[in-house]
Amino acid sequence: MSWKKTWAGTGLLVLSACVTTVGCDKNKPVDEPEPNPVVRRNKLIIFVWDGLRPDYINPTDTPNVHALRTRGVWFEDNHSTYPTFTLINGATFATGAFPGVTGFNGNAAYAPGPKVENATGAIADFHAPVFVDDWRLLDQLGAYYEETFHEPLLNAKTLFSAAHDAGLKTVTLGKSGPAYLQDASRGGLLIDENTVWPLATAQDLQQKGFKLPKNTNLMHPGLTLAADNGAPTGTAPFVYFSDGKTPDASDTGGGRHLTQNQNLTNYFTEYVLPEYVPDLSLIWLRTVDATQHDYGPGSANTLTALRLQDKLLGQIVAKLEARGELASTNILIASDHSHSSVSGPLSLFPLRGVAADGTTGKNKAGEPSVTGFSASGFVRSADLLTRAGFHAYDGSGCDNSPVLSGIRADGSFVYPQQTDTEGSICGTKGAKYTTPSYAVPETLPADAIIIAAPGGSDQFYIPSHDPELVKRLVKFLQSREEYGAIFVDSRYGDLPGTFRAKAANLENASGRSPDVTVSFTWDDKAEINGKPGIEYNSYPPYRGMHGSFSPVDVHNTLLAAGPDFKQGLTSTFPSGNTDVAPTVAHLLGLPLPTAQGRVLVEALAKTTEAPSLSVKTVTVEATPVNGLQFQMPTDPTGATLDTALTGEYSAVLQMKQLDEGNGKTFTYFDFARVTRK
Repeated sequence: MSWKKTWAGTGLLVLSACVTTVGCDKNKPVDEPEPNPVVRRNKLIIFVWDGLRPDYINPTDTPNVHALRTRGVWFEDNHSTYPTFTLINGATFATGAFPGVTGFNGNAAYAPGPKVENATGAIADFHAPVFVDDWRLLDQLGAYYEETFHEPLLNAKTLFSAAHDAGLKTVTLGKSGPAYLQDASRGGLLIDENTVWPLATAQDLQQKGFKLPKNTNLMHPGLTLAADNGAPTGTAPFVYFSDGKTPDASDTGGGRHLTQNQNLTNYFTEYVLPEYVPDLSLIWLRTVDATQHDYGPGSANTLTALRLQDKLLGQIVAKLEARGELASTNILIASDHSHSSVSGPLSLFPLRGVAADGTTGKNKAGEPSVTGFSASGFVRSADLLTRAGFHAYDGSGCDNSPVLSGIRADGSFVYPQQTDTEGSICGTKGAKYTTPSYAVPETLPADAIIIAAPGGSDQFYIPSHDPELVKRLVKFLQSREEYGAIFVDSRYGDLPGTFRAKAANLENASGRSPDVTVSFTWDDKAEINGKPGIEYNSYPPYRGMHGSFSPVDVHNTLLAAGPDFKQGLTSTFPSGNTDVAPTVAHLLGLPLPTAQGRVLVEALAKTTEAPSLSVKTVTVEATPVNGLQFQMPTDPTGATLDTALTGEYSAVLQMKQLDEGNGKTFTYFDFARVTRK
């Protein structure tokens, strides 16, 4: 397949091709599907509650999901795919496979290429790591993979493509990025925060009085939105401290995405179900995840978002019941990952209350308080590496995060706020910053390190593939207490204190995967807002994050209810996001040959006898390292050493292995932990 370079009307270089894997469909209307198979099967709805922690489910806050959990099957030992990011797990939901097979590496992709427009019309520069969270950027990433590796965007068969091959009608709806990733070939109906596909559906929605996502005409340039269309899938303002950067965790306004997700659900219940009648639906809503990012797990706004999400589930169930379809519809509730609070150790960075700022009328960080909020946790690897003598770039400009970069116990800032008096550092005279710009230069130095920094894990790309540079990087990461378990591409051999990326199914054979992946340090026992689990984070200005190899981030939500599932069962067998697509494919009679997950046979109604499954816990230990000097998180220069430690470093990777009794074994990763002594 050949890619052609074309010039968009904006003068931006764009890669385009007419292939099904990246979505150059001929804009066919979805109301003319292929005939369904003769054998009728029950319908499937996969409802992804982005970031839903299992401990959020209770009869008071989530009565509808609790009722499904009680009525159906609850998987009490479910596992996210590591790194526990949204788009990596979106690829897993799409294929039933790990990143090593899909070749998809997550929210932030390093795919050196041109400047392009994203789904909102803003410029994205693929010369640096880009957050590929919309249809345009995923198409561009797919073009890069085709051109560079001769592989599609997802290098595995997808559930939705298998459904299309069988003539089934599909819809994917919701969060920009992961919803589109399910059906990047655009073989079914798509409605997300930015667009509607195909054009015929967008036009039909308008004719029936629906407001469209305001960027729909960027996918369909000939479409004219109604004068009163507005932004039905837009967001509300963020509530910050007086510094304009730190989220005010005490806010009770409900968060940015309540109306957005209500309108997305309305599309499904008021148009998709009655007008399109899909066989397979995937709904992916960001409400719970986004509010935890903004204000932290356990915050007042998170509770409000959680209750709304449950109300939306109730709306879907009520619509199915009113249409007489509930008894013939299976509903799976899943989360892509769980969620932790952003914070360093509370002994170094005490929680702080919220105080009024009399000058601005907003709030600010107050005095230490055991019932307060985090005042630490943001780590910028490019800055730490540059201070240590590396040439490191994350593609971002100046950052101004005075609070979450750390307030020490004595009240001093780890990163004092500075002013760019001449405009030579941040590009704007008078700009405030705590770390300078680390934009990727046009010409990379020979020892360059490119960092994709999407949150609870960082991914390092070494263009030179220099083994000595990788060794230096690994030693640096082991020496800084902010970093946890390290996974290294097999080309560099076995480095002490690390795991090969293959050990966690991270390594792609064609070379698409990062050279080094590191989980940030986590503590699954520390509590903020009554919710256990803290971790460092590389994506400001968040108070909540995921992506790490913490058991809090890894152990996520899965339940299933409907005619094809048992009733009132709690499964103690390990399961994972890898198992969703194979199980759905099995129920729909679809082949999914590249899936690495299993069919959840223990949960199926037609399983009359207990399956002969056996489980064992396996712990893999990395080769220990001695003689290190551990640098304190309170000092970015590296000069302050942790004198309480002797310099011993060890790492363990724990997993469960499930044997089906037929020679097939499936792996579920529990956590990866680093110990410094």
